[in-house]
Amino acid sequence: MCYKGARAVRGALVVKPRCQAVRGTRDVLPDEAARWQYVEGAARSVFERYGFREIRTPLIEPTELFTRSVGEATDIVRKEMYSFSAGSESVTLRPEATASVARAFVEHSLHRTIAAGFPERVYYIGPMFRYERPQKGRQRQFHQIGAEILGAKEPLADAETIEMLWSFLDAIGIEDRELVVNSVGDARCRPGFREALVRWLEPRLDRLCEDCRRRARENPLRVFDCKVEADRELLLGAPTILDLLCGGCREHFEEVCRTLDAYGIPYRADSRIVRGLDYYERTVFEVLSRDLGAQSAILGGGRYDGLVEDLGGPAVPGFGFAIGLERLVSLMPGDRGLPAGTDVFVVSLGEPAWRASIALARRLRAAGVRVAMPMSSRPMGAQLKRADRVRARFALFVGESEIASGRYGLKDLATGEQSSVQEKDLVARLGGRHGE
Repeated sequence: MCYKGARAVRGALVVKPRCQAVRGTRDVLPDEAARWQYVEGAARSVFERYGFREIRTPLIEPTELFTRSVGEATDIVRKEMYSFSAGSESVTLRPEATASVARAFVEHSLHRTIAAGFPERVYYIGPMFRYERPQKGRQRQFHQIGAEILGAKEPLADAETIEMLWSFLDAIGIEDRELVVNSVGDARCRPGFREALVRWLEPRLDRLCEDCRRRARENPLRVFDCKVEADRELLLGAPTILDLLCGGCREHFEEVCRTLDAYGIPYRADSRIVRGLDYYERTVFEVLSRDLGAQSAILGGGRYDGLVEDLGGPAVPGFGFAIGLERLVSLMPGDRGLPAGTDVFVVSLGEPAWRASIALARRLRAAGVRVAMPMSSRPMGAQLKRADRVRARFALFVGESEIASGRYGLKDLATGEQSSVQEKDLVARLGGRHGE
């Protein structure tokens, strides 16, 4: 068969695809998908030990949800949202999930389930969408693992959630990491900081980029989000929020730091960390990795005590984080999360044996054994090559004599050890998982 754009490479036919994935999206192929599943499984295991339960919210939400919560002056709302009209309403592919979780919390009156000292804890895993320049670890469709704790104002909620994250990163083998923390104050102390920052910025506006000049007018704290290196160096001389915190915010931040010290978690206070969303107040944090280059943040989060109320709910405090799954997987050690090999490859010796192998494979699979075999009778050499390709632990040889005797040749493909095994003993040898 001929293919448009086909060319031969060392005797193999290579096909140039007629269609490719949309720019900023990518396929997660089976080997990589196994690593994603490993990370997701570790997240579920660790988070559930801390009392978190999974929540699943829609991919599309009312556009107003994000303009109200994330902030109209943020880069996400101004430049990056995928919004479109659906009938008489404007909807948006979710660029982040905290606002969606808060919306669900309000809509379903989940505040009724919380009590003093017993907040609602939820986590999520799924795709998000932002229109931005694709680069390493940053796509237009990307995936996040996140968690939110609603109904806890205590500093322990901040520190314990960070400690949970630290345990999760340990579990998947992320060693090169740095925790940076800050407080961005609240409605009592932030206005004073805003005024001090505006006074400092005014004589320096002509030295800043166009985006920073706009941010200085609309939301001055956003200047610390600037990625222009010259601007970042200039802003090192700006006032810091940590110098102007009110008593309540200072006490909260100091208690978070004391608890992190008690947990033995290393961190660095950085007054330039503000995060890119307007709903944050008090504690904010990021985890950085040098292995990511300029885009060094693996994850980030913080406290958002006014968000639920802003969306029409009661005054319920919140704290949460989001992890970039693509970035996280790229940092994992090479041997973590690799797909498990097939338990056994059934090597049939001839057409009659191949037909008998179909029923044998069915019986083994019903007992929980992962079985691979060819779709038609093939030469033994070709079958053994395929067994190696699918990383089979064992090769099971089925010929006419094996069928007659009920004993099969079993070869450990790692050690080369061979044995003769009755069918009734195969499941135990091959690692069948009864009841799963």
